Amino acid sequence: MSAFEFVFSLFGLLLGFSVVELVGGLARTLEARLRLEQAYRVGWLTPLLAVFVMMDLMTFWLSAWRLRDSLTVTGGTLTAGLAFAGSYYLAAHLVFPPREADAPDLDLHYLRVKRWVLGILFALFAVQVSYFLSVPALAVMVSNAPAAASVILFGLMLVIAAFARGRRANLVLLSLLILRYLVALF
Repeated sequence: MSAFEFVFSLFGLLLGFSVVELVGGLARTLEARLRLEQAYRVGWLTPLLAVFVMMDLMTFWLSAWRLRDSLTVTGGTLTAGLAFAGSYYLAAHLVFPPREADAPDLDLHYLRVKRWVLGILFALFAVQVSYFLSVPALAVMVSNAPAAASVILFGLMLVIAAFARGRRANLVLLSLLILRYLVALF
């Protein structure tokens, strides 16, 4: 077993739980909508936030793959990875309410939790970029002019989305964040 396989077996488990939180939240939402019909408003914001968090998780998974040759098994690596993957789980857990009675309007739920979720993702993004910059072999991925512009734009969009007011502004910002990932991934 390589160092990457050993280290990532723990992180992959936690990241997998994060995916389960998001998919499970979507399933609970669909069940509630079918059962309660008009009494339960789904809207667009919470489902889009779930898509964005899922895409952010996927890009972290890809980034972890890029790190595979530079990972060593140390207490620091395990602690940092556990904190990182645990933070993703926390963000994913907050996206959907645990019970539909807690949030009969998911757009309002989004407005309550978005600063926490997007704040966690911003912190993880900042840590990841900082780590990449600290490793010369990885720094080239984020330090050339186009990559640096993309990093800065993405960070700004996250902060603006976290503090944006109104459903329309949030809808536009989430859509742009998702579009950015679609362009980057495909």
